[in-house]
Amino acid sequence: MPCLSHRSMMLSTISVRALNCYLEFAERTEQNYQQEMRIAHFVVKEPMVIGHECAGVIEEVGSGVTHLAAGDRVALEPGISCWRCRHCKGGRYNLCADMKFFATPPMHGSLANQIVHPADLCFKLPDGVSLEEGAMCEPLSVGVHACRRAGVGPETAVLIMGAGPIGLVSLLAARAFGAPRVAIVDVDEHRLAVARSMGADAAVRISARPEDAAEEVARVQAALGGAEIDVSLDCAGFSKTLATALEATRPGGRVCLVGMGHNEMTVPLTSAAIREVDVVGIFRYKDTWPLCIEFLRSGKVDVKPLITHRFGFSQREVEEAFEVSARGRDAIKVMFNL
Repeated sequence: MPCLSHRSMMLSTISVRALNCYLEFAERTEQNYQQEMRIAHFVVKEPMVIGHECAGVIEEVGSGVTHLAAGDRVALEPGISCWRCRHCKGGRYNLCADMKFFATPPMHGSLANQIVHPADLCFKLPDGVSLEEGAMCEPLSVGVHACRRAGVGPETAVLIMGAGPIGLVSLLAARAFGAPRVAIVDVDEHRLAVARSMGADAAVRISARPEDAAEEVARVQAALGGAEIDVSLDCAGFSKTLATALEATRPGGRVCLVGMGHNEMTVPLTSAAIREVDVVGIFRYKDTWPLCIEFLRSGKVDVKPLITHRFGFSQREVEEAFEVSARGRDAIKVMFNL
């Protein structure tokens, strides 16, 4: 892929090879680009390389790079912001309007044998953290950013709507932030079984019917021993899931919208407003890689159970990997070893 791999190194960039790259068709990003050729206002207009979750080994560094060297193993943060706008200067670079993000049109992604990337967006992995785990810093960052925005901590009971990949990493992040009780809901019993194995205190199957929300909230609260829910993380992003999160969250609590299932939703905001339930959103993440790597190094977070399938990078294996990801079923994270 010549547009991502070249030999003329800028002063502050590095060349990374031997990438570990993941697919997450259970989430919307690659799935929408592959099937619908767009997500929100990002439209695929010409052939585009996908992939935004990756780690690899440094092959070459620019002359201005002093903190990394060839042979270092690194995890890559996939968004390059302008560092000049108000958001960047204010520390919220994830909101930069001029962001160049892997696999977001027209920017190519990281599913390649070699890429060139800014050195300050490449984070060295400790000896005890594998390249596979390093690549998982990207989805884990979503959960970490959501927990920060929602104020998750040692006194926070958390409800997670959706047990897909992002719901599961949000479960891991909430635990790492000290949440004493975490419940998770989904329509799929297999995903709930995975959530139980990863430490959810309660895993409740719900329906897609809005009229069932009140009864389902009661079941979740009962499963948590009657504890009030301080924070809800909606990792699905549908009208039903957000409405349930708003109803389940205690007065004065907070709901964080993480998933993007629907671009437009109809939800009962008035009842939430009179209970002063705060609603916040997230867009990607910021300043999360060092904390994610520390969570992995210390063992506070174990992402290995989320890696369910591994493939090489031959034509046959690539096609099979995409088929496995698209089918879903027991696939959570599908990895390419390049």
